[in-house]
Amino acid sequence: EKMANPQDIKIIYLRCFGGEAAGASALAPKVGPLGLSAKKIADDVAKNTMNFKGLRVTVKLTVQNRQAQIEVVPSAAALIIKALNEPERDRKKEKEIQHDGDVTMDAIYEIARTMRPRSMAKAFSGTVKEMLGTARSVGCTVDGEEPQDVISSINDGSLVCPEE
Repeated sequence: EKMANPQDIKIIYLRCFGGEAAGASALAPKVGPLGLSAKKIADDVAKNTMNFKGLRVTVKLTVQNRQAQIEVVPSAAALIIKALNEPERDRKKEKEIQHDGDVTMDAIYEIARTMRPRSMAKAFSGTVKEMLGTARSVGCTVDGEEPQDVISSINDGSLVCPEE
């Protein structure tokens, strides 16, 4: 088994809770062969995901020359929950959290813009509807309305989304 060429670029995806050091033991088999210290990566990931504290996020590691670039790839749900600006909580103590807050339609547009590159929709309004569907599953309202009703308003033309 020859050593991996350190010049090669390797991409690794990890799922973790924001702001927490991912278990080094989980990282070791992924990053060890690339000559990286699992502990250091775990700490760097925790640092980089601080603003998603307690939310599940996907982290993309781009590794080259024993250096890892860390990029958070937030899910629509994580962005929506973040937009709710809920108080921080200890996920180990509190379970079955109800995210029953309210986000503004503008926040939904913002999130849709962030997620646009990963959206399957042709038009921006489709991405907006995807985000509203996520808001519905998260359990929050949008400008005080049920996300489902907002989707209906977009579908029947009474609410017009920006082009992008």
